Amino acid sequence: MATIQEQTADTSSPSSQPNNPLSRKLNKILDTRLDNDKEMLEALKALSSFFSENTLRNRRNLRGDVERRSLAINEDFIQAFQQVKEQLDSVYEDVKGMSECCQDMTTRLKAAKEQTHDLINQTTQLQTESQRLQMRAQVADAFLAKFQLKPEEVKILRGTRDGALHPDFFKALARVKQIHTDCKVLLRTNQQTAGLEIMESMALHQESAYERLYRWTQNECRALSNESPDISSQLCLGLEALQDRPVLFRYSLDEFGTARRTAIVRGFIDALTRGGPGGTPRPIELHSHDPLRYVGDMLAWLHQATASEKEHLQTLLKKCNNCWKILYGPMYRKKTGIYSGLYGYELIEEAVMKADEANEGTIQDILGHITEGVCRPFKVRVEQVVVAEPGPVLLYKLTNLLKFYEHTIGQLLSKDASLLGTLDEAHVLSSKMFFNSLNIHAARLLDKVELPPAELGPTGPLNQTLQLLKDVLSSHDSSVVSIDDRQKDFSKIMSSVIDPLIQMCSLSASKLTTVDMATYMINCLYTMQSALALFEYTDQRLEMLQAQIDAHIDTLISEQASHILHRVGLASTYGIVQQHQPKQGPLSSIPGMEPGTLKGAIAKFDSFLSTPDGYILQQCSLLQSTTVRETTRKRSMELIVSAYEELYTAITAPQNGYKDPQNLMPRTPEQVKHLLI
Repeated sequence: MATIQEQTADTSSPSSQPNNPLSRKLNKILDTRLDNDKEMLEALKALSSFFSENTLRNRRNLRGDVERRSLAINEDFIQAFQQVKEQLDSVYEDVKGMSECCQDMTTRLKAAKEQTHDLINQTTQLQTESQRLQMRAQVADAFLAKFQLKPEEVKILRGTRDGALHPDFFKALARVKQIHTDCKVLLRTNQQTAGLEIMESMALHQESAYERLYRWTQNECRALSNESPDISSQLCLGLEALQDRPVLFRYSLDEFGTARRTAIVRGFIDALTRGGPGGTPRPIELHSHDPLRYVGDMLAWLHQATASEKEHLQTLLKKCNNCWKILYGPMYRKKTGIYSGLYGYELIEEAVMKADEANEGTIQDILGHITEGVCRPFKVRVEQVVVAEPGPVLLYKLTNLLKFYEHTIGQLLSKDASLLGTLDEAHVLSSKMFFNSLNIHAARLLDKVELPPAELGPTGPLNQTLQLLKDVLSSHDSSVVSIDDRQKDFSKIMSSVIDPLIQMCSLSASKLTTVDMATYMINCLYTMQSALALFEYTDQRLEMLQAQIDAHIDTLISEQASHILHRVGLASTYGIVQQHQPKQGPLSSIPGMEPGTLKGAIAKFDSFLSTPDGYILQQCSLLQSTTVRETTRKRSMELIVSAYEELYTAITAPQNGYKDPQNLMPRTPEQVKHLLI
């Protein structure tokens, strides 16, 4: 018992447990968790398929059953793989056969390649040559397309018998020009011969095309003779193309100018005699009885026609940006930056500016040619109006009207245009006739001078002439000419009218007394001054007239003062005082200066002081200007006061020997001045 217990104790003790295999297995089995061991579960599931009964025998035979089952499974695998092997062997045989066939084919190809090597090289060479030939063919086609005309383009350039231009004519012509320009590139390469031949061929095509275009353009320009020409876009393109031929271009423009010249002459004659369509507006010559309207309507028609013709020209040349080459051909190179020897090393901008001026000059030259035809009929009619002498006022209005339209139309035409020359001749003729009319009028005034009227006012011829001058100056102020021209005309008008008037007044007053002459001249000059004061540019003449008026006023003032002194008896006394010298002794001892004589004269002077208006000259009351009358009265009284003051000083002086001077001269100069002024 002790031994068994010890063994049991030994077996159950922890120190002996790891050394017991059975315990370890049991512990392992007990520690195993079958629900987490998938392989164990699969093995048990497979075992359950043939392990049906858990008996001792079955447990003992379990190993053999498993081995037999495994053997059967392996035999099944062997049989299955036997078929696969047989199939793989069949595939191997097939692949081996194919390999042998490929090897045979490779050998045969190698032999064939060796046999056809020369043929392949030759074929390769032929292919290379074919590609080169194809490339050369393409180059040749491109060359021909660039440097040769198509048959249809040649046909278009040659045109038809009726002379009409094909719509694509200008494209074909541009194509010829482009080819001719591109040939210059060939001349810089090794293809100079081809370039020269092509240029010669294109030059022939060009000349033929330009000749045909010129004939067509001439016919088109000749047809533009209607009042309102219809300028087609094709004609504009034609003139644009003709710019490269300046002579033909100029001839075409001359043809256009000739056609339009005929049209404008016919239109001017119709406007004079027939009027507009349907009679509206009415014929200009219906107003020939009214010179100003007659000439004005003709000038307005010419201005409108000139402006319309300029618009037609601008429409015709709207595509011709280089038509200035006709006048400034060498300068055309400057537009591309090439300096011209004609103008030296100038800037391109200056060349372009001169080109624009030349372009405008070309239009103005053609306009001058177009308007030249109306010069003679217009000149004849204006001369008829002017020579008929409608009067100075109308002549002056006509002169201004002609001057205005000369300046206005001059902005459209060149300075040497015939129409401008005709307008200038008409203006000069009208101006001469105007001044001639004024001179004739002035000569008539001087040939038969009227005597002054009793009231010493302006005569009838003077008033009539001044009214004529007012009418002229009124039209002068309303004229539309420039200020400088108006000032020049004014100076001539003043010299032609005012100077003869002054001379006429002087001749008329030559037989009058001094006072009457002064009064009459003042009235006449004042009338002239009043007439001129209403107009501009008269300052110089007004100053001249005022100077003459002042001179006559001084004369009238002197006569007025002398008249008063004589009436009051102080004239002789004042003369003695002025001429007295101290060596002559005292004034009281000089005859005429006695106290009694002085006392009587002073008494008359006192009566003058009480009624000074009664001593005024009658001529002074005839002065038409209130200002002049007042000035004359005031200044004459100032002379009286000055004379009295000088007389008072001499009498009150002790050396002159008057005992009671205060009794002789009771009034002081200040008192007299207060009473008179």
